[in-house]
Amino acid sequence: MRALSGIRVVDLTRVVAGPYCTYQLALLGADCIKIEEVGRGDPVRHSAAGTDAFYYKHGMATNFLPQNANKRSMTLNLKSEAGRRIFLQLAEQADVVVENFRAGVMDSLGIGYATLSARNPRLIFCSLTAYGQDPPKGGHTAYDGVIQAFAGLMSVIGTRETGPIKVGPPITDYATGMAAAFAIMTALFQREREGSGQYIDVSMLDTALTLMSSYVTDYFGTGNPPGPRGNEPASRSPSAGT
Repeated sequence: MRALSGIRVVDLTRVVAGPYCTYQLALLGADCIKIEEVGRGDPVRHSAAGTDAFYYKHGMATNFLPQNANKRSMTLNLKSEAGRRIFLQLAEQADVVVENFRAGVMDSLGIGYATLSARNPRLIFCSLTAYGQDPPKGGHTAYDGVIQAFAGLMSVIGTRETGPIKVGPPITDYATGMAAAFAIMTALFQREREGSGQYIDVSMLDTALTLMSSYVTDYFGTGNPPGPRGNEPASRSPSAGT
């Protein structure tokens, strides 16, 4: 038996960070039900990446697969009364709900944490956003590249000759998904002890800053702002100059 066998996850996420979170849970045995937009589905299903032959054969782009395997999918119109009713029924039977809409969207649809936890006190509700739930940027959206720039990650990866450079893979997306999965599993463990669910707020910006912890502590310890270092780590070894 896998660690999360018997755990049901209702997955409202799309694109990369959120789906990668729920993919980790599915790998560990959770029953993950992915809810997608009627008539379109997750936008990454139809992204330009991947070959035409693969897309036409399987109905999805290749870069949809890495974060959406091991899930069951359905479509719901959450703006309709019927769609909300079905979603509420699913949430009442779920252990975990994960969403990555803009801050406040779930509440505006009438399916926010307060509503769901009143119906299911053991529910763990996880929100993934770019900047968190609170002002001043809580309502703003961003993709991985924007967060890499805003957090300062690009500024230390480049050199003085190149200027800031973006990490190729969507590293803050994947790291945020893993951080959220870790938080959810911690909440499940706490629920076993205390019996109640909880709300989890995970942001891409916070995660990006944790990836730069050595640069952050160096700055606060010395007062010297980090500059472009190319691939040189803060410790200068063992890979400096390689």
